[in-house]
Amino acid sequence: MASGKNWSFDDDHSSKFMRKAKESPFVPIGMAGCLAIVAYGLYKLKSRGDTKMSVHLIHMRVGAQGFVVGAITLGVIYSMYNEYLAPKDPGK
Repeated sequence: MASGKNWSFDDDHSSKFMRKAKESPFVPIGMAGCLAIVAYGLYKLKSRGDTKMSVHLIHMRVGAQGFVVGAITLGVIYSMYNEYLAPKDPGK
């Protein structure tokens, strides 16, 4: 049942995360923004006033999703720019 893949167990999780973050830098930005919005929403939960809990949670979810979709969109635009529009070095 051996697959043709060579698995390397030398990489720990932090080095793998840093390598992936260098390949696509907007993913950690999206994750951090999502966590920041959720943390802010949980902080503001106690002072929500007359707003229903479900409405507060929906607003928090929409804000977090909007930030993640924005980060993904920026990442796609960035990668398209690097691939198609950025000046290429003919020496490489």
